[in-house]
Amino acid sequence: MKEQLYKILTSKKLVINDYLIKVALDNKLSLNEFLVLAYFDNSFNKVFEIELVSSSLGIDTNEAMEAFNSLMVKGLVSLESVKDIESRYNEVVSLKGIYENIINNTMDDVKKETETDIFRSFESELGRTMSPMELEIINGWLDIGISEEIILGALREAIYNGVSNFRYIDKIIDAWSKKGFKTMDDVNNYLKNRKDSKNKNKEISKKEQEILDYDWLDSE
Repeated sequence: MKEQLYKILTSKKLVINDYLIKVALDNKLSLNEFLVLAYFDNSFNKVFEIELVSSSLGIDTNEAMEAFNSLMVKGLVSLESVKDIESRYNEVVSLKGIYENIINNTMDDVKKETETDIFRSFESELGRTMSPMELEIINGWLDIGISEEIILGALREAIYNGVSNFRYIDKIIDAWSKKGFKTMDDVNNYLKNRKDSKNKNKEISKKEQEILDYDWLDSE
């Protein structure tokens, strides 16, 4: 089997991408499963012909079929009926399962990196190590779709106001969520507009006061 794999790899018939190796490792694929997966990943014509797969990989037809069935059970490949230009239906191999597996794993990795970064930011801003309960609270915010930007913005707003407890931060996040803020630009624009509105109202009040103080008798 090792010699067979060596011949396949050195023949340059198959291109083995990093993501395919990761899928194989994550799903604990057997050698035959890995080879069949690599075959279809490299094939432009994905019409299901197990005899062709068998001869191309140099493995027994039954072994190739067993490996393919196992890949379907694991959700990495599937068979779809597709109509050709002559209106005939052919069974073709779909690799959607592999791509979804890669995307999901990638998103999980990104989420873990994001969580690590946000935890570090909290500990840096607070100047201490967080408790398990506080870590769960942050995860809870992330799980319900609160952006990292908003969470960190609420943290800094709380610290600016001289309060560093999580209940206060949660109240800020809740207030911003109710107003539909998704980014700190939304928050800052709202605060700016509110400040401009207050200044405008002050100017109006000042003019009204000037009118009230005007000596209408002297003006005649």
